[in-house]
Amino acid sequence: MATGIIGTGSFLPPTIIDNNELAKLVKTDDDWIREHTGIVERHIATDETTSYMATEAARAAIENSGVDVREIDLILLATLSPERATPSMSCIVQDKIGALNATCFDLNAACSGFVYALQTADAYITAGMAKTVLVIGSETLSKLVDWKDRSTCILFADGAGAVVVTQQERGILSSVTHSDGSKGMSLKCKDRSTRNFLNRKQEDIHYIQMIGPDIFKFAVRKVPACIELLLQRANVNKEDVAYYVLHQANARIVVSVSKKLGVPLEKFPMNIDHCGNTSSASIPILLDEMNRNAMLKQGDKIVLCGFGGGLTWGAQLIEW
Repeated sequence: MATGIIGTGSFLPPTIIDNNELAKLVKTDDDWIREHTGIVERHIATDETTSYMATEAARAAIENSGVDVREIDLILLATLSPERATPSMSCIVQDKIGALNATCFDLNAACSGFVYALQTADAYITAGMAKTVLVIGSETLSKLVDWKDRSTCILFADGAGAVVVTQQERGILSSVTHSDGSKGMSLKCKDRSTRNFLNRKQEDIHYIQMIGPDIFKFAVRKVPACIELLLQRANVNKEDVAYYVLHQANARIVVSVSKKLGVPLEKFPMNIDHCGNTSSASIPILLDEMNRNAMLKQGDKIVLCGFGGGLTWGAQLIEW
């Protein structure tokens, strides 16, 4: 038996900002953004919060799975952009969906958050500590972006994705995660409330800052190696994998990983053109699109791979 995905769901805010609208805020244009990122438009939250989007994605995943919400005994929510320090986003979701029997906690591994959370769900189920787990990635990155910084504002967007997992005949075959805190400052964002009455110095509002070339080099070096190790541990050949579902950071990264692995690009589905980079939400959002478009067939082997701030990276090999 294995930890298998039995339902998927996602939510994207209805407000869409295309590249031409961004060009009114920062010096750029549609052609430049498309060429350097592959992004055409992105969904941006107005009144939607991280917990609201997570709740909507969770409801969709639960409906898709067919489970009774009372069967869910663990909720894991990956985010770097919660709207509250407490209660946790997962506890808010629990209340909104009525999952009365669930233990809840959030985790932050930035853009790798979903694969970290899925690995945690697998560990709980394998250890017999949970039976039915709701795993969510949800981000409101638009509130952490400086909309005058071209290096970041063209990339990041908002949304949420979720899956329901339980013990099945097919599921996770292999899982790997890694971290390198020594390189963490290549992608950073300070907390906005770090002062108390003993230190009242005025603090500037902080936004996401990224050294783009460093992150690109990190991704195209570590992601192929991570996937190679993942498949080696499971004794599965690259050509036997139906799809490689990567974090949607930048289309150029996905293309580079495809070339380094020697795997055709058509095995790397992308939705970054209309979703942008939604950090921990990107993999479950894309997985839900694939599931609802009937792209996934029983027995398909799928690689999920996240990478980003921390620095963190990790992957799962799943038999659908």
